[in-house]
Amino acid sequence: MTLPRAVVTMGCPSGIGPEVSVVAAEAERAARVLLVGDLGAALAAALGRGIDPARIVGVSEPAAAWRMPKERIAVWQPTADLAPRDRKLGAPTLLSGAAQLAWVDAACDQVARGHADALVTGPVSKEAVVRSKAPGSKAFLGHTEHLQARLGAREVVMAFWSPALVTSLATTHVPLARVPQAVTPVLVAGATYWLAWLLARVSGGSPRIAVAALNPHAGEGGLLGREERTRIGPGIVRARARLRRSGIDATIDGPVPAETAFRLALARRWDGVVAMYHDQATIPMKLSGFGETVNVSLGLPIVRTSVDHGTAYDRAGCWSAEARGMRAAIALAASLVASDPARVPIKGTPTRKGTRPSRSA
Repeated sequence: MTLPRAVVTMGCPSGIGPEVSVVAAEAERAARVLLVGDLGAALAAALGRGIDPARIVGVSEPAAAWRMPKERIAVWQPTADLAPRDRKLGAPTLLSGAAQLAWVDAACDQVARGHADALVTGPVSKEAVVRSKAPGSKAFLGHTEHLQARLGAREVVMAFWSPALVTSLATTHVPLARVPQAVTPVLVAGATYWLAWLLARVSGGSPRIAVAALNPHAGEGGLLGREERTRIGPGIVRARARLRRSGIDATIDGPVPAETAFRLALARRWDGVVAMYHDQATIPMKLSGFGETVNVSLGLPIVRTSVDHGTAYDRAGCWSAEARGMRAAIALAASLVASDPARVPIKGTPTRKGTRPSRSA
């Protein structure tokens, strides 16, 4: 069987992204990998990690990567060369901010057009991207929202996968003060549905899911908040109906106090947890599986995964960055591609009009 083709964006060239990308590509055996970014940054990362720079080969067009010997590490640079000052470790610039976004867009387009099977993204600097004022940068809140807009996806759900814990988010990059109003039955239902989809796709069987409460003690019968009754509970009802229509067999419990939901999920009572807001999910994920956790975007018409860490400017240039996260992100992307039955999504998976069926969701 042909190996899945993954395009991997290097992230910020001033951070550890190029390093972990090169290290992961050098070790990858379950997928063909094409790095997308600056060739000079890739060569510097190879030298820093003791990888023969002769193995780093620039390609003028992505298709060449899939024909190369496996011992080569292909790099596609869809932008102009970055000057050394624009890839200085620990010091991102406006030009490098624009380049980071351009690499994501170019890699995304390759997958959307069918020239690759999955997109894996390295850590970017949101600040550098926005300050660059490059096209599309003004509204950049992160990969998830940006890719949703670029691909015209009707809905997108941020999820995190690790060997210890799997979770999805009803809301993503929302200020905490706005979360109670941002949590709606529609978003709760979507996050629940796609988490069940992911678990069924990766692990098989009938997933068991806990939907976390927003308030302490699940609102204590309304004494500590009513969102569990007015928003989360109705969202669970919608999710169960959608799962039945889609033919996905899953058990949905909730709203469950968040502290209990995550503790018992780690004890294997539940296979996954739906969180209401960003840090409700990421704190237990990073405590239980930092370095092995994968960020996966569900609802897009392409497979997209990412590392769970940032640019780590303080570690850039030490040449000791742990690449397990990038390797896990590539592995999960390859698994999602390989497990897609004839590249046709599970019954009921929404697709964008005019596009091919979703591969990851």
